[in-house]
Amino acid sequence: MIRAALIALVLCAAPAAAQDYKPSDVPHGQKNYHAAGPGSYALDPYHSAVIARVLHLGFSYSVFRFDKVSGTLDWKPDDPAASKLEVEVDVTSISSPVEGFAEVLRGKDYLDTAANPTARFVSEGFVAESETKGSVNGQLTLMGKTHPAIFGVELIGAGKGFTGDENGNPVIRDLIGLHAQTQIDPQAYGLNAFFTEPILISIDAEFARKE
Repeated sequence: MIRAALIALVLCAAPAAAQDYKPSDVPHGQKNYHAAGPGSYALDPYHSAVIARVLHLGFSYSVFRFDKVSGTLDWKPDDPAASKLEVEVDVTSISSPVEGFAEVLRGKDYLDTAANPTARFVSEGFVAESETKGSVNGQLTLMGKTHPAIFGVELIGAGKGFTGDENGNPVIRDLIGLHAQTQIDPQAYGLNAFFTEPILISIDAEFARKE
């Protein structure tokens, strides 16, 4: 029943031809990064999320989501170290479950998004530890300050899968889905003195190969 609901979600609002797919026809990701062919990939914002977990005075973690993210991946499965990744986050898209708090966070006392509306990560190197684990290092820019960052990366799935074309119609292309995370020193990026503990940044992203 759950599987049927997921398939319905994938195919909702699709042209009649796409509705002809049977459950057995729907491709799923493989736990092997070689399953996605080489080429230029674009991040799918509808299957991606950037999460910041901030320690709340030593008692719990406050979780914030950035709703607008874009990126490109130049993928070389036969030589992952030569791959290149760039991800950009619209910092103004931060959301919070506390009513009105997102607007406060956008302000000058916190993220100062008027002066620095975007954050960016540009890779400098990939290291594949196995078919599903690795890391990517590069430069992370936040609030106008740039520092080295290393993301631990877990492959969620790779291979042929459903995505949308430029008109939003469902098509099957090579996909790569991953989970990545790092920790940053908030003081190094100019956040105020309220932020003293490392902030965990998690990224869930799906990239579709351009055709």
